[in-house]
Amino acid sequence: MADDTIIRTRGLAKHYEVPIREAGLLASVRSITKRQHRTVRAVDGVDLDVARGEVVGFLGPNGAGKTTTLKMLSGLLHPSAGEISVLGHEPRRRDRAFLRRISLVMGQRQQLVWDLPAADSFLMIRSFYGLRHADWRAQLDELHDLLDLEGLTDKPVRQLSLGERMRCELAAGLLHRPELLFLDEPTLGLDVQSQRRVREFIRRYADRTGATALLTSHYMADIEALCERVVVIHHGTLHFDGSLRDLAARVSDRKLLAIRFAADAPILADRARLDRELAAIGEVRESDGAEYVIEVARAEIHDRVTQLMALGDVVDFTVEDEPLERVLERAFDTPAAELS
Repeated sequence: MADDTIIRTRGLAKHYEVPIREAGLLASVRSITKRQHRTVRAVDGVDLDVARGEVVGFLGPNGAGKTTTLKMLSGLLHPSAGEISVLGHEPRRRDRAFLRRISLVMGQRQQLVWDLPAADSFLMIRSFYGLRHADWRAQLDELHDLLDLEGLTDKPVRQLSLGERMRCELAAGLLHRPELLFLDEPTLGLDVQSQRRVREFIRRYADRTGATALLTSHYMADIEALCERVVVIHHGTLHFDGSLRDLAARVSDRKLLAIRFAADAPILADRARLDRELAAIGEVRESDGAEYVIEVARAEIHDRVTQLMALGDVVDFTVEDEPLERVLERAFDTPAAELS
């Protein structure tokens, strides 16, 4: 493994045998003596390299294999097949030296004790990792500032809002200064303001410490704000590995034209004509008074802008890429061979 490569997998796989049973009483009786199974390939032959200091978005639809992969990388699950090395360790062994260098934070799971203040959980984490008091105190003070935990850690965790609890969960996961973060939906269920604060914290933490992170999220703002590189997994197999810009270029042949007419533009008074003119330019995606968003073919963008300006009374326009959510939808539907 290269000096700067801290995650390396080859042919990583996790397969499950699940029972098959048809509905009905007869099928229930039959299943007692003759049970049938099928193989679910949750992860199926993933090759992945992550270098030190990278923040990588790990994307895919529900059931794609993202969380299963993170659990294998952190040692919570044993692979069915393949090779895996993380920080020079075999994760499944759960060596203490390995666990001290990683952290797994899952938006759907909690590590804080529900009925105790977060401060008590922080003390237990210090004991578990054998942290020197001065080091633990310095890290806790820094996390207090970065995550704005003032007034939160003395309350029982059950009394905290979801956003407050998530910030405390992040603090708990980072008290031992991990080099490698596995972040599984860290902003799940948070309001917009809390999502932004968590994103800003993750970015600052990575910048300050040089930590490496593998991040899953259904909120595309998380990925756009934090990740230059994305890995797309679908049906357990790797679909794409590269930059967001490259992914968009491979699967999206559309652009969005956002335009605004002058409030007193004559064409606004003739809606039938305006609808015809805009339909000739592209597909109208949004409209609000004098403002419109039109989807056009990427290859035709120059001609369509010229056609748009010929309408007159256009006071502002921008050319934008498709939203990342739509780019990913196209990526999920595109065969892996066409993305490589």
